[in-house]
Amino acid sequence: MSTPASPAAATVHDDGNGGKRTLLVGSVMLATLMQALDTTIANVALPDMQGSLSATQDQVSWVLTSYIVAAAILTPVTGWLAGRLGRRRLLIIAVSGFTVASLLCGIATGIGEMVLFRILQGVFGASLVPISQSLLLDAFPKEKHGAAMAMWGMGIMVGPILGPPLGGFLTQNYSWHWVFLINLPIGILALVGIMASVKKDVPHQRPLDGVGLGLLALGIGALQLFLDRGQSEDWFGSVEIQVEAALAFLALYMYGLWWWRRRDHALLDLGLLKNANFAVGCALIFIVGIVLFATLALLPPYLSTLMNYPVLTIGLVLAPRGVGTMFSMMIVGRLLGRVDARWPILVGMALMVASLHGMTEFGPTASMQAVVWLGVVQGMGLGLVFVPISTVAYATLEPHQRTEAAGLFSLVRNIGSSVGISVVMTLLSRSMQVNHAEIAARIPAFGAETTLLPAAMDPSTATGLALLNAEVNRQAAAIGYLNDFKLMMLLTLASMPLVLLMRGGKAPSGSAGADAAAAH
Repeated sequence: MSTPASPAAATVHDDGNGGKRTLLVGSVMLATLMQALDTTIANVALPDMQGSLSATQDQVSWVLTSYIVAAAILTPVTGWLAGRLGRRRLLIIAVSGFTVASLLCGIATGIGEMVLFRILQGVFGASLVPISQSLLLDAFPKEKHGAAMAMWGMGIMVGPILGPPLGGFLTQNYSWHWVFLINLPIGILALVGIMASVKKDVPHQRPLDGVGLGLLALGIGALQLFLDRGQSEDWFGSVEIQVEAALAFLALYMYGLWWWRRRDHALLDLGLLKNANFAVGCALIFIVGIVLFATLALLPPYLSTLMNYPVLTIGLVLAPRGVGTMFSMMIVGRLLGRVDARWPILVGMALMVASLHGMTEFGPTASMQAVVWLGVVQGMGLGLVFVPISTVAYATLEPHQRTEAAGLFSLVRNIGSSVGISVVMTLLSRSMQVNHAEIAARIPAFGAETTLLPAAMDPSTATGLALLNAEVNRQAAAIGYLNDFKLMMLLTLASMPLVLLMRGGKAPSGSAGADAAAAH
């Protein structure tokens, strides 16, 4: 009597020795890494792009915004597209489209072309992360999910961390075009591997929820624009930001009402949040998104403006945190079969708190050693947190729910990253203004107290006044950065009790350690 096929059998061509599954893992990791890299790799190349594309500062910022908004809008559609096209076909289309769009970005000659091709990147890249995660979960039995999520998470977590240093290296030694062209060999290898390892699945007809799609697209798009452009447009002092905030709130609220009426046919099933593990997992991954991307947004300008590090040095200083993340992910992938999943999460969050506390003591200058080691500690913490959250969040969901759940999970993480970047950069700007005013108020223009200042900073001379103002700006900026690090530390600390609401437990198999090793 034959036994029912396992989920893995429906996903992977299995040759009996795990070779196809290994190929699937490698291909999916490459696709995930390619998409994750592009969330941050272009940041350092913007100044070069601005000159080459004859764009203004505001125009070139759309190189980042267009990609983020397009990806955010299309992520909730992943579940429907996977059902309509089949996961294999959708992944092939997504990888192919992303690779071609990367080529077009690399040869763009104008800012209009660049923004259009970045939108195409976001459209095709939106499905890569959720589909990759869903395929890996199905390709491995439940006792190996920890190891599978560790491998998948390396692309998700290490990609954004390695993006700035890799982008800086390519821009400085070659040109900004290679920031996008580097995706070509990665995309081709991923495509070949996917076509060889992923078995065809049978699409199922599912009507498109057009109203839900329209509301989600409007709400998420307006929310991303609100978060991305708020700082540059003075937030609610701008009519544009007021309109975007109103549209985001109304559209998302209306989608909630729409889902309540059409729960069985809605585009994005909010009922998944009734699952306690998944709901808490989404809350925690939201925090991870904030801390990861906010830190990556803060450290480069800190090292550049206060420490006077060149771009390449900044990249080299930040790169070791990726090593810390990879190391902890490999470790935790094996631990999940032996210990309660909540313990690694708590340890990881404690490491994040410790590293952020260390960053609150940087001041106007910090030693390179401190920046590197605190980055490694934070990277280890993020790795310890990310893998168990991604594993436990799906542990109590049905297999047919995973693709849609992965889309919602990715959307929440991306919104968290946008919120984190917007909040810390706004607070940094406001804090610098307030601190500058307070520090300057304590420096007399004339009088005996000026003797306490270095002779070069004599405020009675134009040169001295300029030097003094520069130093005040430097001190005000340092306080602003430290306040941001402290805020993220307190946020991480406050979210730790949420872990206790999850149902942890060990993997079903007592041999999970061996299984995890085999999964690698």
